[in-house]
Amino acid sequence: MENTLELIKSLNINDEYVVVACSGGPDSMFLLNLLNKLGIKCVCAHVNHKVRISSDDEYKFLETFCNNNGIIFEGTELKEKYETNFEFHARNFRYNYFESIIKKYNAKYLFTAHHGDDLMETILMRLTRGSSLKGYRGFDYIVDKGTYKIVRPLVYLSKAEIEEQNRIDGLEYVIDESNYEDTYTRNRYRHHVLPFLKQEDELIHLKFLYFNKTLKNAYDYVLSQVDKTFDKVYVNNYLIIDEFNKLDDYIKIETISKIFRIWYVNNLYLINENHVNNLITFISSSNNNTLELPDNLYVVKEYNKVLFTRNIATNEYKYTLEDKIELNDFIIKKIDNTDSNSNDFIRLNSKDIKLPLIVRTRIDGDKMNVKNMNGTKKINDIFIDMKVPKLKRNSYPIVTDSNNVIVWIPGLKKSNFDIPKDGEYDIILKYEKKEGMF
Repeated sequence: MENTLELIKSLNINDEYVVVACSGGPDSMFLLNLLNKLGIKCVCAHVNHKVRISSDDEYKFLETFCNNNGIIFEGTELKEKYETNFEFHARNFRYNYFESIIKKYNAKYLFTAHHGDDLMETILMRLTRGSSLKGYRGFDYIVDKGTYKIVRPLVYLSKAEIEEQNRIDGLEYVIDESNYEDTYTRNRYRHHVLPFLKQEDELIHLKFLYFNKTLKNAYDYVLSQVDKTFDKVYVNNYLIIDEFNKLDDYIKIETISKIFRIWYVNNLYLINENHVNNLITFISSSNNNTLELPDNLYVVKEYNKVLFTRNIATNEYKYTLEDKIELNDFIIKKIDNTDSNSNDFIRLNSKDIKLPLIVRTRIDGDKMNVKNMNGTKKINDIFIDMKVPKLKRNSYPIVTDSNNVIVWIPGLKKSNFDIPKDGEYDIILKYEKKEGMF
C-alpha cells in the first residue's frame, strides 16, 4: 500500500477534481473509497454496458454510494449493440465518455483500478498470443494523454490485498458474474495460471511489475534509435528502401510498427506481428507489387520506394487549360518568361498546334514524338523508363492539343513541339509538383 500512496502523493493533487473510472466492482470501489478518504475531490464516471440483467442495479448502487459519501456521480449507458469486437468498441466508448467528463470538470487525471494481477494477466496473454516489445511490457501505471494523464496506482497491489482491505473496511461492492466464467481468455489465466504462480511466490505481481519496467526502459531506448532515422526512412507516406536496408533487423521491425501506428491510430488491434513480418519480406522482394493490409491500406512497391496509401482508385480527369490548372498533386500554369530548359517548362508556338490545350490522364495506346528522338514512343514506356510509380501513372498529367496530340509530359519529357528559348513561341507552360507527388 505504501507505494500506491506515494504514487498518489507524487501527483500533488490540490483543490481540483480527479475522474475515477468505476464499475462498482471490488477494485474500482477500493480505489474510489481510498481517494475519497485521502480528501481528494472525486468525480465517479460509470458506464452501464447494458449487457447483463444486473447492470441497472449496479448503476443505482454506485450512484447511491456516491450520494452518501459526497462524491460527484456521472453515468451513461452504452445503447448501441455491436455484433463483433464488442470489447474494443465498448472500451472506445468508455474512454471517449471519460474524456468528456475530464473536460467537463477540467480534470488533469483519470484514475483506473488496474492492479498487479491485471498486469500479470495482460503480460501472460500477450506472451502467449505473440506481440512486440511494446506489447510484451503490459501497461504503464502513468500514461500521458496530452491534456490529462491516466493513473493506475493499484499496480503495486494484488487482487488479494485489495479484497482483504475491502473486508477490513466493510466496503460494499457489486460482482460481475461473468468474471467467474472460463469462456473469456483473461478469466482462464485468472482462475488457473495466476494461482499456480502465486503458490511459487505470493509477491509474484511485483516481479512482473519489475519485468514491465525493464521492458519499458528497453523499449524507450529502441524508440530513441527509431526516431533518429525515421525521417530519412519514411517521407511523405513513402518508405525509402535504401535507407530502410541500412537499419538493424530489430530497428526495422519497430520502424514498421511506428508506421502502422500512424495508419492505424484508432484500430491498431487490426495489426499483428505477422503483418509486420510479411511487410518486411515484401519490401525485401525483388518484384514491384502491391500488398493489401486490413482497413483498406495498400502498400505499393515501386523501385526504391514503398508507398502507403488508402487511395488506390484511378482518378481520371480532363481539363481545358486557360491560364492555370491546380489539382491535389500539381499545378500547370502559363507564365511570361523563363530561361530554364528543364522538363518542368515547355515553350510552344500556337501556329504548330490546335488550341485550346488539354490536361488529362493517360489513355491506352497514348504515344508521343519525344524531342530529339525519331518516331514515337508509348507513354507507358516513358513512365517505366522514368520510374514513375505504377500507382501514379493513371493520374499523371499529360498535356495535349485539341486534336489529342500529346505535346508534353510535365516534369518528364517534351515533344518535338517544344521551341528553343531563342526560337519563336507565344506560350510558356510551367509545371509545379506539390508535396508528396512523384
